[in-house]
Amino acid sequence: MTGRRPGAAREALAGWLFVAPVVLILGLFMLAPILMAMWVSLTDWNGQGSPFQSGVPYVGLDNYTRLFTEDGLARQDFMTSVRNNVYYVAIVVPVQTVLALGLALIVNARLLRGKTFFRAAFFFPSVTSSVAISVVFLFVFANSGVVNGLLALFGVDGPQWFADSRGVLHLAMGAVGLVDPAAPPDALTGGGPFGLSWWEWLSGPSVAMTTIIVLVVWTTSGTFMLMFLAALQDVPVSLEEAAMLDGAGRWNVFRHVTLPLLRPTLFLVLTLGLIATWQVFDQIYVMSQGNPAKTTLTPAFLSYQTAFRTFEYGSGTAISFVLFAIIVLLTLVQRWVMRDRIGRRPA
Repeated sequence: MTGRRPGAAREALAGWLFVAPVVLILGLFMLAPILMAMWVSLTDWNGQGSPFQSGVPYVGLDNYTRLFTEDGLARQDFMTSVRNNVYYVAIVVPVQTVLALGLALIVNARLLRGKTFFRAAFFFPSVTSSVAISVVFLFVFANSGVVNGLLALFGVDGPQWFADSRGVLHLAMGAVGLVDPAAPPDALTGGGPFGLSWWEWLSGPSVAMTTIIVLVVWTTSGTFMLMFLAALQDVPVSLEEAAMLDGAGRWNVFRHVTLPLLRPTLFLVLTLGLIATWQVFDQIYVMSQGNPAKTTLTPAFLSYQTAFRTFEYGSGTAISFVLFAIIVLLTLVQRWVMRDRIGRRPA
């Protein structure tokens, strides 16, 4: 029977003493606020006084059930924000990932001259203030802005970008003659899940949201480009050259050699993109405030609006926790889909 190594208890105590400041700081500034916010989400606190005083009404899970099961404006607004954000995520994450990878491949090309210039040019929008860029886009996409001016040169009458609440899928279906956006089929307008009709769920991002999507893709691709570029520079050149000597073309080399080695970076980029797109706030706050017709409303902005404008802090905090649960769930699903099977062999 072996006893405990002499001095082990002293070493363990020393280890805890070293990490105690970090644990204390994390507990004080992260764990404690989260627990306090969780309590607020179970109350009907209106922002007056302390949320922990005896007079604050305790409502339990009512703030959560109103978002999913009770008919009313709260559920309608929340589901509208979720619909908007789903389309936003579904477009921004794939486009910015593909664009970032393409830019990294271009910058990493051996024969490209002026690599430093192109790296800086592609990365510059990412380090510029999002508020400043949002204001610039407001002028660029104004009714008499640069974009509509360029469209006018080709005889196209540009829309009122930030005042157009029409969904692009509705416009596309109307353009090909599938449906009349002004008179949609009764089967699509008669009912739908969570208080929204199928016609509303199938609207696609609005024209106003599309401009925000363009802005976000342009500003975030540079950051992810640097991540892919760092990963590409770690890919052994000998592997690519060996594959080409075996007769593989450039596409096959990229698909079967380079891309598998980029899997960890790809997972990181997709995860960061997923988290950032579900938390989009500053562009919405500066450019649209959720308008027109709530087609740019997102859960993050709705949480802010509910808490700090209508002073329903319990409902606003509940929205933020639901948003947190959505992000965690989708991240776990993404990790499961992209799990690494390399090295596994059948028994």
